[in-house]
Amino acid sequence: MCFHTSQTKKVIELENRYDVSLTRDDAREAYDIPRYHINGFSHPDMLIIPQEGPSALAPALWGIVPGNKKPEQLTDYYKEAVRYGGGLNAQSEKLFNHFIYKHSALTRRCIIPVTGFFEPHEYKGKKYPFHIKNKNNDVLSLAGLYTIIGDVVTFTILTKKASPLFAKIHNKKNRQPVILQKDFEQEWLKDDLNENGINELINLNYNEEVLDTYTVSRDLFHIKINTDTESIIDEVKYEGVQI
Repeated sequence: MCFHTSQTKKVIELENRYDVSLTRDDAREAYDIPRYHINGFSHPDMLIIPQEGPSALAPALWGIVPGNKKPEQLTDYYKEAVRYGGGLNAQSEKLFNHFIYKHSALTRRCIIPVTGFFEPHEYKGKKYPFHIKNKNNDVLSLAGLYTIIGDVVTFTILTKKASPLFAKIHNKKNRQPVILQKDFEQEWLKDDLNENGINELINLNYNEEVLDTYTVSRDLFHIKINTDTESIIDEVKYEGVQI
């Protein structure tokens, strides 16, 4: 599961990293603002690299919506979908038979660039958030799917069964987002990728030796506290909490 992320890179850094161009240059200034905690349940506007435009860095709403909906139905759909996780994550095991995912699996895959993400760890009945990022501060490329609703793009992050490392971190649900190895990012966006090829990329293990994982403030879970601040990605240690 992956409901909380961070993205603190400037647009030009993402453009150079992926060899893409922002589709809405008038919004460059807004997307240049660092976002230390992006709460998926607010269905934020984020940047993705879509299969249908692999040289584009495009705005999209986090929370996939069925392709038969209309833009004016998004708000009501999100209110209803909250009971199912708001469309924030998609189980990769259901990729080719889920009523939404199967329509995007072959033709509408995407990359979601983030500088980190958060996962909950349970210890003695309490949840403690872990922040996961690259040790060298490079972006992480999360694999996703998207739909196009009128002139709005909506997306979801793919998840899979947790690796041994993520099973220790996310020790209640034992899930993790699908992180693409840098060498296979462009492969993920290829039009000729078939079902077997898609599953192979999903099941490839990311080199976790390059990841930095540590606990952060439990304020992350409090909706009444503004946690989109730089301090939210600072390490906070808790007695007894370790992996």
